[in-house]
Amino acid sequence: MSETDPLVAQWLEPLLADLPGVALVDAHTHIGSNDPDGARCTAEQLLALLDPLGASAVVFPMQEPGGYARANDAVIAAAASSERRLVPFCRLDPAGDPVPEASRCLERGARGIKLHPRAEAFELDHEQVREIFAFADANRLPVLIHAGRGTPALGTHALELAAEFPHAPIILAHAAVSDVSWLCERLPEHPNVFIDTAWWNPLDLVTLFALAPPGRILFASDAPYGTPAINAILTVRCALQAGLSAEQITVVAGRQLERLLAGQGPLDAGPAPGPPSAPRDLILDRTFTYLAMALGRLIVGAPGEEMVALARLGCTVDEAAPQAQTCQAIAALIDLNTQLATNLADLTVPSPQRLAALGPLLLAATLAATPRVPVPVAFAAV
Repeated sequence: MSETDPLVAQWLEPLLADLPGVALVDAHTHIGSNDPDGARCTAEQLLALLDPLGASAVVFPMQEPGGYARANDAVIAAAASSERRLVPFCRLDPAGDPVPEASRCLERGARGIKLHPRAEAFELDHEQVREIFAFADANRLPVLIHAGRGTPALGTHALELAAEFPHAPIILAHAAVSDVSWLCERLPEHPNVFIDTAWWNPLDLVTLFALAPPGRILFASDAPYGTPAINAILTVRCALQAGLSAEQITVVAGRQLERLLAGQGPLDAGPAPGPPSAPRDLILDRTFTYLAMALGRLIVGAPGEEMVALARLGCTVDEAAPQAQTCQAIAALIDLNTQLATNLADLTVPSPQRLAALGPLLLAATLAATPRVPVPVAFAAV
């Protein structure tokens, strides 16, 4: 058991208790041992990260500078021995004769495709990308595309591909932060475009849940860069903050992805709820801003202690203030984060341990961004 397991239980179990019958399926995880960024994750480590949720997951290789054939085989083999907990996607480089590799992997058991425009340095209007989508369309395979940090806007080309290849579900990763400010309003025109929640900023996720139809959003963690349990908490709290029902959240959590993986048409979970009507809370907004600044630095290995300290000071309110309970819980999480961080020798290496250390800060930021959702009982008494 990791040091954050009790914390995850305190935060996650009350949320899942209100979602009877929910089956969590993580749309975005990796395994591999050669990624240039230093991250490493085995299939056994990934399954251990999924264990607190009892979840299954889509899995694909991390970046492999030498090519993906061997890494794809390793992913397919790991999935085959996982008792159906892992669903393999093959990762393709458009510059590396991708369609024959996709066909080979499909015969071996792959059930989708992963593309990473930043890592492999291509854009979605590449002719080889179109050939990949033609293959995916013919075989009704989902295609997950990196649409987060370091990626130029790609939404226009994604929608063009979606229109041309309607039987290939497109999953834009990382809350589609490269395009989400305009893309959500176009989703009703493109029923095969989806967005995953593998992202750390809860304000981006609240925005996504407010503006996108809930049936187009898929729970995801980006493991091992994110932790499935923490991202499940972020996903559910942000969905509740935006006004989604329990039934809609169940679709987000896994029911929709299960249909896509089976080659079935998507469920319609209703329209987007729209922007919130309640006024913003300036006290919590200040605290969230400092926490978001700190997390943005800490995630890339830069110092963030000054911003954490400002967030901690921002939680000092009068006991009679309407934000008092929330601020007390945020303060407790910040203090816990400080304790965990001192036990790690190096926070600059991407790893499950590093993300576990940042987990309390992620929860603190999420609490500040989701004031409509109750504080867990264990923290309400802090």
